[in-house]
Amino acid sequence: MAAQTLCRSVVATQLWVLICAVCNLVLALPRLLLLLPINCRITGGKVKSSKSRRVVNRVATALRTAAQSLCRSQSALGGFYRRLAARLGAPKAITATAHKLVRIFYRLWTTGNVYTDPGLDAYEQQYRERTLKNLKKKAQAFGLELIPISDSTECVS
Repeated sequence: MAAQTLCRSVVATQLWVLICAVCNLVLALPRLLLLLPINCRITGGKVKSSKSRRVVNRVATALRTAAQSLCRSQSALGGFYRRLAARLGAPKAITATAHKLVRIFYRLWTTGNVYTDPGLDAYEQQYRERTLKNLKKKAQAFGLELIPISDSTECVS
């Protein structure tokens, strides 16, 4: 038991050393791990291309693999990945989820906390509330009001 804990600690330390070798700032980590586009081709004020470059970075590859494995996970991160994959496509969803994993890892490493997954249901409820709040705000901007449909099953006849 203690050997497993020690082994996990050593692996986490080695992973952190690889990340810290590049930079110690949370805002710079995803860009330096090439999880964010660096070489945006801009011409005439328009972004022509903003793809992430192909990299030979072991940490970025490991994070992308971990992000890809979340496609069937029943966790909040799995729900995040699937929502983005449906909207943007799998490659962008993998990069965005890997970016999120880096931010979570950095926050946990610096604070010493343990990650607790809120679960898929909590994530979907939070997403639903956020969407509803944005819809209400848009409706109010147009001078409209959202009224929820009642759950009663009244028959006219």
